[in-house]
Amino acid sequence: MNEPGKSDKPIVPKKPVNTAGAKPLMVEWAEGRGLAKGNQVQQNGLRTQSRDRLNSALDRIRQAARRDKGLRFTALWHHVYDVERLRAAYWALKPGAAAGIDGQTWQSYGRDLEKHLQDLSGRLKHGAYRAKPVRRVYIPKPDGRQRPLGVPVLEDKIVQRATAEVLQAVYETDFKGFSYGFRPGRGAHHALDALAVGIKQKKVNWVLDADIRAFFDAIDHAWMVKFIEHRIADRRVVRHIQKWLNAGVMEDGRHIEPESGTPQGGSISPLLANIYLHYVFDLWADQWRHRQARGDVIIIRYADDFVVGFEHRSEAERFLADLRERFRRFGLALHATKTRVLEFGRYASERRKRRGLGKPDTFNFLGFTHVCGRNSRGWFEVLRRTQADRKRAKLKALKEILRQRMHWSVTEVGCWLGRVLRGHYQYYGVPRNITALRSFHYALTKLWHRVLQRRSQKARLKWERMNRLVRKYLPSPRITQPYPEQRIRYNPRQEPSAVVPHAGICAGGAG
Repeated sequence: MNEPGKSDKPIVPKKPVNTAGAKPLMVEWAEGRGLAKGNQVQQNGLRTQSRDRLNSALDRIRQAARRDKGLRFTALWHHVYDVERLRAAYWALKPGAAAGIDGQTWQSYGRDLEKHLQDLSGRLKHGAYRAKPVRRVYIPKPDGRQRPLGVPVLEDKIVQRATAEVLQAVYETDFKGFSYGFRPGRGAHHALDALAVGIKQKKVNWVLDADIRAFFDAIDHAWMVKFIEHRIADRRVVRHIQKWLNAGVMEDGRHIEPESGTPQGGSISPLLANIYLHYVFDLWADQWRHRQARGDVIIIRYADDFVVGFEHRSEAERFLADLRERFRRFGLALHATKTRVLEFGRYASERRKRRGLGKPDTFNFLGFTHVCGRNSRGWFEVLRRTQADRKRAKLKALKEILRQRMHWSVTEVGCWLGRVLRGHYQYYGVPRNITALRSFHYALTKLWHRVLQRRSQKARLKWERMNRLVRKYLPSPRITQPYPEQRIRYNPRQEPSAVVPHAGICAGGAG
């Protein structure tokens, strides 16, 4: 009765004992005494568990945002500089992540963590916090180009993560159901399965495969601030977001102040990207399909990658023309060579065959090539194959790392390659993709065998011994993801985009 969090009342109502045989009207029930004076307004969080208290504060924000879609929050910054939230943000960072321009690492910051967090909280509270430029690095892309990434300093990572957690509670209630990127409880496989189920269940005959050109570098700062202010009236939150947008980057010792864009790599960037596209694309596309489309339309978006399916070709082409104009108003543009409308769907093969054309075109989405196919019963299926250029790029990178680790022990290299394969299977192990998994396993085996052969100029590693090493260290290809229908709940009475993650997601593998 006196456990923390059970009740705030001094006396809790309790059912009396020994009532056997007593008449209902003769039983006297105990009453609880009301709250003491001065305790009428209390937070609903547990005082002894800081994490529960933080979650309780976010729950109140989330409930308020859900009740009133037009509500503008005026007091959110105190949730950000809360020491408990900053501490949780610190522990959520990757210890091995690269350091920013100040060289501060996760380990060095944690040696005197409480002192640093108290100082950071005080600077955030009194307005003395200053955002620092991010360090720009480049990583290779599958097409041979390089993707620019920004590495913020550690304190910026902590504050950005805490801010993103608070803002996520507000915007999560606003985001559309067809938005899957960087949202809690949603991931790339949810988007992939939603796309497969949508194409299979809806009347989709044409697909718009679109690509936004340099999206993260093209985000307009002025529009970004306007979108944030639709929901956030706390000037301190808006001001700090502007600080991160205007902090600039350090590249080759030069400080560059970009007029647009947000650096990829920061904790706040994915949320800002979702907010920007929510107002620029999601709301507009949802209204377009309800007001202008006559046939079925499905929309799947993961961050800046999206696919739109249409029943009629004329609507797909009109949507694309309107989308170009919409993006132009907000500083965005579609990639000319990577944006196209293609025939794809349940009847695409038959219709193209009647017209004397070849097989339907394929399109890439989130690392998979989507193909019109059929299952063993002859029914239409969206087959998903590992994207060829992604596979080649991965094997090329692994080949280089194997050369660098040529003189490591066989056990160390074997355990590392086993982790690589398990991670590959976890993402690409979708149903009916077992052939691509086996191909990757075989190619990696050959790379390892070639490296082991070069360890000596005399000895030759026979395949009999190599096969023993493969069985010991390299896990066999396996399907790790369930079928799309097992993960996605579909209701034909709902909107075309009503393809949502099922509450009971299958965690095991499917054949």
